[in-house]
Amino acid sequence: MSRTTDQLAKITPSATPSEAELEAWAKLSRDEQVRRYQTLFAQPDCNEFTSDTPDDILAAARQRVAQRRHG
Repeated sequence: MSRTTDQLAKITPSATPSEAELEAWAKLSRDEQVRRYQTLFAQPDCNEFTSDTPDDILAAARQRVAQRRHG
């Protein structure tokens, strides 16, 4: 499997995508992008209510990305 095909197979929606992830996402068809969003939102933890604001969620996502990059 080529690197591009492998990259496309793994790409999922993200609050903090890298440039490579943005490029890979753009290469997907619109139908495939919608299918991947539907798969993501069908996960059980997407049905949990939270008092977090969108800014809280984005900050937490950015913190996780930073941790992955540094350790």
